Amino acid sequence: MPLVSMTEMLKKAKSEGYAVGQFNINNLEFTQAILQAAETEKSPVILGVSEGAGRYIGGFKTVCKMVEGLMEDYKITVPVAIHLDHGSSFDKCKEAIDAGFTSVMIDASHHPYEENIEITTKVVEYAHSKGVSVEAELGTVGGQEDDVVADGIIYADANECVDLVKRTGIDCLAPALGSVHGPYKGEPKLGFKEMEEIGNLTGVPLVLHGGTGIPTKDIQKSVSLGTAKINVNTENQIASAKVVREVLAAKPAEYDPRKYLGPARDAIKETVIGKMREFGSSNKA
Repeated sequence: MPLVSMTEMLKKAKSEGYAVGQFNINNLEFTQAILQAAETEKSPVILGVSEGAGRYIGGFKTVCKMVEGLMEDYKITVPVAIHLDHGSSFDKCKEAIDAGFTSVMIDASHHPYEENIEITTKVVEYAHSKGVSVEAELGTVGGQEDDVVADGIIYADANECVDLVKRTGIDCLAPALGSVHGPYKGEPKLGFKEMEEIGNLTGVPLVLHGGTGIPTKDIQKSVSLGTAKINVNTENQIASAKVVREVLAAKPAEYDPRKYLGPARDAIKETVIGKMREFGSSNKA
């Protein structure tokens, strides 16, 4: 099955009351595990690629070829999107699209509002001409993810969200409403009232960044309020690192990477399967 954009999978998720997981890929094993989990669960899936991970893997073109090769070899039958996570500029988004990405996020939320609109509009025009979906962000999601560092959380403004959607034509919106990248220090406090208002006013699928560590009840409430995409990365990284440590502690002389990265891959797959069931996307492909 060829790669697809996020547009149809998120519209379907929003209308049917579940969320599609974006699981970030960091190397070959992450990509294998996430695709295998999606096929096992018959779930649509979004492979998130940060600019830093893209560089680590070798470049955007290498990312696409790796994903396409695995999909062919694994005979993947479920919808898969490759999504640039936190694209820092129009040029980076264009580079990803030209390499074969089917979706991009332009994160111009740190710019003044009108500049955010201008940059996002330019990305949407180019992306849509290539059949590629676009996500944008308003407000500030706290914590650090890869190259993205944010001090504190600034809630998205509902009126600005409506204006941004109307003026840019984005396909989905990530309004900052209390989630953070990386592990939570204490219990997450999400702005459900604001989420409901923004979901109702904009009509587009909403995106929740920092999905690791959010309690299931909060996930379910977010989905009921129009959240159709939830991003997860830290949870998979923690699960895989834990297994690598355990294997090497039990066998200090082990040097074959397949002997510790293989079990790490299995841990990622199990974690992703758990998330897909929690998000309600299993058997929705």
